[in-house]
Amino acid sequence: MVDNEMVPVVIDNGSGLSKAGFAGEDEPRTIIPSVLGYPRYPSVLKGVGDKEKYIGDEAQTKRGVLSLKYPIENGFVVNWDDMEKLWNELFYNELRVAPEEHQVLLTEPPLNPKANREKMAIIMFEHFQTPGMYVSLQSVLSLYATGRMSGLLVDSGDGVTHAIPIY
Repeated sequence: MVDNEMVPVVIDNGSGLSKAGFAGEDEPRTIIPSVLGYPRYPSVLKGVGDKEKYIGDEAQTKRGVLSLKYPIENGFVVNWDDMEKLWNELFYNELRVAPEEHQVLLTEPPLNPKANREKMAIIMFEHFQTPGMYVSLQSVLSLYATGRMSGLLVDSGDGVTHAIPIY
């Protein structure tokens, strides 16, 4: 296990699940559903914590009284406010780290628009105050994890499937 002091944080955002951990580790430290839930009927949840939002597994378990929102659809971020809340959950509650003390590696889908990459950078640098950030294709990182530099990768997730040749 890697000591998480100053080790880069790795976040793989997916339509169905978001995975987060530390560089150098074999697997993510946490995997949570990429979903946020907002009370449909706030008075129904009185005494259950009276929270404005529920994230991940907590949103899934209370789905009957929540309006569920998915910040990522078909692999692309569609709601940046909710994405920021999901990242906040990953940093502070799941990994229990201060993002301003760690560089961050974020994954992105193929053909991710430049505007999305810019928005990711704005949120990471201005909101979370990360000292450094790198964005890479999910498929490229998967291939590199196998020790290969080229190949055909089929990435099938909850909301999208890609076949990517890498050479």
